[in-house]
Amino acid sequence: MERVAAAAIIDALGRVTGWSEGARMVTGRTAEEVVGRPAADLLADEVPAAVLAARSGTVALRHADGRRTELALTACPVLGPEGETTGYVLTADPPRQADATVAGQAFQQASMSMSVFDTRQRYLRSNDAACQVMGVPEKALLGRFFQDTVEKAPHSEGFLRHLRQVVETGRPVRYESFTAAPTLNRDHAWSVEMWPLRDPGGELTGVALAAFDNTEQYLARVRLALLNEAATAIGTTLDVVRTAEELVELLVPRHADFASVDLLDWVLGAEELPSMPEGDIELRRVAHGSVTEGTPEAAVRLGETDVLPAASPTARALRERRAVVSQAGEPEFHRWIDERNARAPDGRALRRGVHSMIAVPLQARGILLGVVVGARVRHPDEYVFDDTVFAEELASRAAVCIDNARRFARERSTALALQHSLLPSGLPGQAAVEVAHRYLPCGSVAGIGGDWFDVIPLSGSRVGLVVGDVVGHGIRSSATMGRLRTAVRTLADVDLPPDELLTHLDDLVTHLAADGPGEEVAEQGATCLYAVYDPVSRHLALAAAGHPAPALVLPGRGAELIPMTAGPPLGVGSLPFEAAELDLPEGAVVALYTDGLIEDRDRDVDRATEEMCRALGAPADSLEALGDNVLKAVLPEQPSDDVALLLVRTRALGADRVATWDVPPDPARVADFRQAATERLADWGLEEAAFVTELVVSELVTNAIRYGEPPIRLRLIRDRALICEVFDGSSTSPHLRRAHAYDEGGRGLLLVAQLTQRWGSRQTGGGKTIWAEQPLPEGPLRVTGE
Repeated sequence: MERVAAAAIIDALGRVTGWSEGARMVTGRTAEEVVGRPAADLLADEVPAAVLAARSGTVALRHADGRRTELALTACPVLGPEGETTGYVLTADPPRQADATVAGQAFQQASMSMSVFDTRQRYLRSNDAACQVMGVPEKALLGRFFQDTVEKAPHSEGFLRHLRQVVETGRPVRYESFTAAPTLNRDHAWSVEMWPLRDPGGELTGVALAAFDNTEQYLARVRLALLNEAATAIGTTLDVVRTAEELVELLVPRHADFASVDLLDWVLGAEELPSMPEGDIELRRVAHGSVTEGTPEAAVRLGETDVLPAASPTARALRERRAVVSQAGEPEFHRWIDERNARAPDGRALRRGVHSMIAVPLQARGILLGVVVGARVRHPDEYVFDDTVFAEELASRAAVCIDNARRFARERSTALALQHSLLPSGLPGQAAVEVAHRYLPCGSVAGIGGDWFDVIPLSGSRVGLVVGDVVGHGIRSSATMGRLRTAVRTLADVDLPPDELLTHLDDLVTHLAADGPGEEVAEQGATCLYAVYDPVSRHLALAAAGHPAPALVLPGRGAELIPMTAGPPLGVGSLPFEAAELDLPEGAVVALYTDGLIEDRDRDVDRATEEMCRALGAPADSLEALGDNVLKAVLPEQPSDDVALLLVRTRALGADRVATWDVPPDPARVADFRQAATERLADWGLEEAAFVTELVVSELVTNAIRYGEPPIRLRLIRDRALICEVFDGSSTSPHLRRAHAYDEGGRGLLLVAQLTQRWGSRQTGGGKTIWAEQPLPEGPLRVTGE
């Protein structure tokens, strides 16, 4: 059947001046009835403004039989000789019926949003999915300019820009957008493809588009990106609370409008894990955050405990060890909100909008640590299954970091306790030096190191000074430090010179490394500095094994490092140690320290050493104040290694407190030296000690004459104890033995051991010295010349 076009001509005044046969067939009105009449008389409704502006669209006419007829109308202007508009030619078709072809059905019923625009971005077609997104029927869109159908927003302007780009370039465009739509309650992710439409002659006639809603895939990518971010954002420190804060910072606002982390109390301490409590569970709040500054909606403040009812979602998550989701409208959700409101009524208004919450247990290595809670207020979506999978994975990663921090804190606490038990809590009394010490454990993730120091009283009023540093950190280093400190004390008690003591200590470290597993060899390495100061001779002897040289401050002068040759670190073996010796005036300050004071990855060692010497040379009210000043001047805010600092100020025992006699190798002269010793005790006001001292002098001098070699000297020292020393040129050391009933000798040293507080012998450069100490009697003492 031949199709007759429906056309009409309207002049500039809006009157019908021409009417086609097709127009009669569509409207049922003849030309005689219509021509000369205003076109507005034929309308059933007013023409929409958008159709007038576009000169295209759906128009409702009144049929001759009175029924309403909708036509797809297009108006083309008729121009006069001067280019002015003299009228319009209208062409109209009946309303488009549903396309019965397979292609038409596929377009109309496609699950993705599809539309067709003309070259001026006006709607020509829209399928059901597009109309559902826009929230209006297709007839409300046809002929309308796209920008007039949406709100003015950046994403709408971007859509229009891409439509025009296709018209201008004639090439397809593909892009992604994350925007809302009129009928959608939240932003969706769209993958949009636009392509040009051409007629058989190749002329561009319109633009078609298809928009696929890939929101779920987009959210999955977001969750995956968040998990990847968690790998670097959570666990940056080995601090339990900071790790919990990092978890909250990651969740808010991208996954929750409010989030909190509550931990079982034992996680924050150094105890081992207890069993899971039955019934109500008590947790401690360590971190929370929200989209509202200050987190005013939190019912539990930081550091406070929260008792979870057994039926609450959080308690269920802990017991069942899985994520629990609760939504508004569910009884347990409202009980949770009511309990929060009862505890903190001030935040009731802020909690009114909460519509979904999720509680996820924090568990690592099979150990339950606590729970993380997320709640949504402004976020329009409820938590769904995909959110629980993501939250459990994120909580699992965070829990491992929290457990690592817990284990580190426990090991650090154990190492600190071990180290403090091994370090001297109170330095022993002695008169040779005045002492001040400082020890600062580092706060680095490596853990507590093996730095140590010691002050060891020696015979003859001398004192041993020790500073050492075990390579490595943690309990192993602290234990090694304890063994070395004990070894140094044992070797010092033998009165070995500094270089010989370090040689024996080096052998010990080598044996420890050889006896232990291979991976522990490096941990056994250590550095050490050992010095001996004699207040009578004012002589200082020292040797170092891979340790920095001490600093010396002479009275009235600045500080400088003591020139000495540092031997290899302990454990290297087979290399010698050299001793340095110097005489010091009374009041000199010697600073012994570990390398943590001057060495750091971000500091220059030479500059740090200069700063230390400058601080040591500055005036200070006391030795304690000097130690504080040195640490303040040299150390960074957060040292990366342990620091031990031992400051000593030398004292001297004057001639009025020391008496020395040369003894000829004649047994008949022993009585003379007993008498000389008694007279000196009288001068010192120590008559009560005369009887024991006579016996000690007699036995020691007699043994030296009988078994030793010249030269022989007798010395009495009045210090914190009364010391008797006898020197001879023989290197043979005496020893106690049990005398039999008929033996004529062998009881001398046994008698000395019984009458004195302690006794011993030490090797010297030209022989040996046998000494004995006895406590001073209480009461005032007289000193010659006083």
